[in-house]
Amino acid sequence: MPVIVKKGNGTFQQHIQIDNHSLVADVPVNLGGDDQGPQPHDLLAAALGSCTAMTIVMYAKRKEMALDDVEVSVSQTMIAGTHLFTRHIHYIGNLNAEEKARLTEIANKCPVHKTLTSTIQVVTDFS
Repeated sequence: MPVIVKKGNGTFQQHIQIDNHSLVADVPVNLGGDDQGPQPHDLLAAALGSCTAMTIVMYAKRKEMALDDVEVSVSQTMIAGTHLFTRHIHYIGNLNAEEKARLTEIANKCPVHKTLTSTIQVVTDFS
């Protein structure tokens, strides 16, 4: 399913359509936008965080671990030309250190993490 992006209201706002779901992306006022939605890089960080959490929950359920909840925060910065995502995972539940370590290994196997750490190629056509 393609992701369709069209101009929204304001200078930079974009409406994003993904199947039956609608989102808005924008930039902050200090960058000339209207701050009506997250910036594109924040959407990328959100994809990593949400995929991480979903992958952990799926694995924990399958292994019947006592994971009550998981919270993932992702920050990002540029360092010497490298885009660095820093991910913090907070496990909630009666888990021992070994289970947390295993869940952290599994987090690195989420599809978005695998995509971001693989070779990425963007092909562009136009009409």
